[in-house]
Amino acid sequence: MSAPLLEVSEVVRTYAGGGAFSRRRTTAVAGVSLRLDAGRAEIFTIVGESGSGKTTLARMILGMVAPSAGTIRFQGIDLATIRGKRARLAFMKQVQPIFQNPFEAFNPMKRVDRYLFVTARRMAGLLGDTEIAQATDRALKSVGLSLAEIRGRFPHELSGGQLQRVAIARALISKPALLVADEPVSMIDASLRASIVNLLRDLRDRLNVSIIYITHDLATAYYISDRILIMRQGSAVESGDARSVLDNPQHPYSQLLKRSVLSPDVPADAGARLRPEPETSQGVIPHA
Repeated sequence: MSAPLLEVSEVVRTYAGGGAFSRRRTTAVAGVSLRLDAGRAEIFTIVGESGSGKTTLARMILGMVAPSAGTIRFQGIDLATIRGKRARLAFMKQVQPIFQNPFEAFNPMKRVDRYLFVTARRMAGLLGDTEIAQATDRALKSVGLSLAEIRGRFPHELSGGQLQRVAIARALISKPALLVADEPVSMIDASLRASIVNLLRDLRDRLNVSIIYITHDLATAYYISDRILIMRQGSAVESGDARSVLDNPQHPYSQLLKRSVLSPDVPADAGARLRPEPETSQGVIPHA
């Protein structure tokens, strides 16, 4: 068996609730475990309704929130032991986020290409303007764009699909081993969702990058996933091979989710999907 790329062991995250003087605690994640092996790239999907804890789990994997209990190890290193700017930067190079709303990931007053140039300088350690431009162009071409297309343009001059592709390209500049994509298609037009989902599958195969894909949408989960973990109220209720779990769910909650959508044979961009208020990553600052 390959060594783990990522190992999440019985992680718990609790928050204080009921005011500053309340002793009541809210458990957002309750003893969840998962493992991604380093030997093969895969798309591991975490599915759940709003409030299931999936975004909190993603933020812990990204090192943005510390677990209240349990451990998270990336390439054998406990995230709790990462200290200092240099160690933190080394981790961030290898684990990059893709957030839900691409328009919130970019300042509307700044040109999009500047974000990619800064990422190339900070995350990839590139210095010369030519080298930075070449690295940026390579990353953009890997998502079906080019530097010539986006140079000098502001976020509002791009479509939601284009801007999400730029966000993915930005995450790829440092050549990460793991992408954490939190609802990456929920805020873009339905007609463009399939293209982003297909892009993530292509990146897995072409760049050998593993992806944690977080969604409330069983249709895209069925289409994109190698393995799946279904969460409810902070706990993992079922996990395993995606097709096996979604074709023949064993837990009553998994069965309920399946009954809430059309047949999993519908296209990935179909309108049949769960409709709770989506979890967001508000207040989360992208790595670069």
